[in-house]
Amino acid sequence: MTLGVRAIIEDERGRILLVRHTYVKGWYFPGGGVENGQTLEQALAMELREEVNIADKGDVELIGIYRNTRYDHVGLYCCKNWSGMGEFTANREIAEIGFFQRDKLPSGTTKATLARLAEVYDGEVISKDW
Repeated sequence: MTLGVRAIIEDERGRILLVRHTYVKGWYFPGGGVENGQTLEQALAMELREEVNIADKGDVELIGIYRNTRYDHVGLYCCKNWSGMGEFTANREIAEIGFFQRDKLPSGTTKATLARLAEVYDGEVISKDW
């Protein structure tokens, strides 16, 4: 079985952080795979550091564990207390990042990302599927 993690991260203006990968179309929450021996929270901290230069300060809330086609399961977290976010430089994995207002999300924001935002912010029923 494989595991993945993703994070909903807001800035001080309530905008949502999304990433655009180099190897797949669309805008996603930052995150990635859980390596052998890692907890989901350790993997999330590593992925946030590697992808978007953010350090979570340990104040993460698990929203849910979802069945997924890419990973067997994905844990979605809200990260409310973070620091970092220096200058971003595109790399071989992440082409672009940005903070976006919910009513001005970029074209290509994935259906799953939109669904998770509706669950967290609009009170939609939390799905079992990513």
